[in-house]
Amino acid sequence: MAELVFHTGPMDCGKSTLALQLDYTQSTHGRKGRIFTSLDRAGEGRITSRLGLSAEAIEIDPEFDFWRFIIGELTTGKRVDYIVCDEAQFYSPEQVDQLARIADELQLDVYAFGILSDFRTHLFPGSQRLIELADRIESLPLGPLCWCGARGTHNARTLDGIMVTEGTQVVVGDTVTGGEVRYEVLCRAHHRRRMTATRAKATLSPDPLPFDPDNF
Repeated sequence: MAELVFHTGPMDCGKSTLALQLDYTQSTHGRKGRIFTSLDRAGEGRITSRLGLSAEAIEIDPEFDFWRFIIGELTTGKRVDYIVCDEAQFYSPEQVDQLARIADELQLDVYAFGILSDFRTHLFPGSQRLIELADRIESLPLGPLCWCGARGTHNARTLDGIMVTEGTQVVVGDTVTGGEVRYEVLCRAHHRRRMTATRAKATLSPDPLPFDPDNF
């Protein structure tokens, strides 16, 4: 039986790397797949990993119909054995429904990769629908670390190093008027306290310890 599998984790945990590795492994065994992505950091029509791996991909916009596309491929004699969907958090719930239909009715394996929640800790609509429909949800084991060394679990949006909690759900590309927008993974405690690495460095006291460590 074909499956719809959702691989998820915070930023920097290797989702795109795994997506590319999965496609490589499947293709070396003679299977033919299609790779999709949306709003990748490298621009339209590419899936990229922070390790430097990359591949061409089909760009997904809000109007894209997975079902029609795959049916079009199959009815014109092209072979499709599986689908890899990166940045799936940006897909619409309707597009996730189409992926589930492809798995059920066309018996094609669908592998989706994406972040669960945004910088406000709210679920992305696409990720929420994947949680509701996926046959399996796989959490990537090699997650990033917060600046404090604890396991990073929450994605923070920062403006000039200061965490922000308002704004549109999706901001891709790293500059806006008046400052630089970046993303940082934090543990839950420091996300709640809005304590980014930049803010932590600014608040750490440069004064020496009030005791002599050699006496302990």
